[in-house]
Amino acid sequence: MNDPVARSRSLPDLRVLTPARVALGRAGVSLPTEALLAFTLDHARARDAVHATFDTSAVIAGLGDLGLSGLLVASQAGDRQTYLRRPDLGRRLDQASQRLLADTGKAGQLAIVIGDGLSPTAVHAHAIELLRRLVPLLGADHVAIGHIAVAAGARVALGDEIGELLGARMVVVLLGERPGLSAPDSLGAYLTIAPRIGLTDADRNCVSNIHRAGLGYDEAAFKIAWLVREALARGTTGVALKDESSDRTPRPIASPGK
Repeated sequence: MNDPVARSRSLPDLRVLTPARVALGRAGVSLPTEALLAFTLDHARARDAVHATFDTSAVIAGLGDLGLSGLLVASQAGDRQTYLRRPDLGRRLDQASQRLLADTGKAGQLAIVIGDGLSPTAVHAHAIELLRRLVPLLGADHVAIGHIAVAAGARVALGDEIGELLGARMVVVLLGERPGLSAPDSLGAYLTIAPRIGLTDADRNCVSNIHRAGLGYDEAAFKIAWLVREALARGTTGVALKDESSDRTPRPIASPGK
C-alpha cells in the first residue's frame, strides 16, 4: 500500500474492529497515559477474575429459576490458592463428593458440570443464561439431562470423573476460561463422550470465548447442542468430531452400545 493517506487510515480503522492493543501511540519512549491506564485496568480485572470467590449458592439458585437442580461437589484443591498452585488437584473430586455421586442415581444420556475454572466471574455472568438457551435445544433433540453438578475448584478434567461416577454417556463442562486482557469473563464449554478418568483434551470438543463481546448465548447454545447430538449419534468427541454445525442436517442419536 503506497498511498500515505490510506496508510494513515488503516490503523485507526483497525482499532474499531478489534479489542487488541494496536496503534496506541507514544509519549516520548513510553505509552500515552490513557493507554497505560487502560492496560493497568484490564490487567487488574483479569487478576480479580482469577481470584474471585465462586458463589455456588447463587449458581444453585439460578438453576432453580430454570426449574433445574444441582449437586454441589468439590475438587481436592480445597481452597483457591491451592487450586491455582496445584492444577492436578483440581482434576479429581474430594472423597465426600465421590461418595455423594456414587450414591446418586445414574445420569443417563447427559451430565452437565458447572465449574469455577480460572474465572468464577465468567461463570456467574454467563453460565445460567447459556443454559437458558441450551436446555430447550437439547429437549428438542430428545437429549435427557440426568444430573447437573456445581463443582468448586474445578479443572476441565474433573468432568471426566463426575461423568463416570454418574454413569453418563456424555458430559458437558461449563467452565470459566483463563482471563485475558480483553476478556476477563470468558466462558468455555467442554464436551466429552464416555467420560472417564484418564482422558485428554484430544478426547473432547470445546466451544470457547462465550461472553458479551465474543460468542453470543444463542450461537454458543446452538453449537453445543449440535455437538451433543452429533457426539451421541456418532459415539465420539474430540479430534474425530469436527464442528460442522453450519450444516444443520441432524443425525439420529444412536442407542447405547452402537
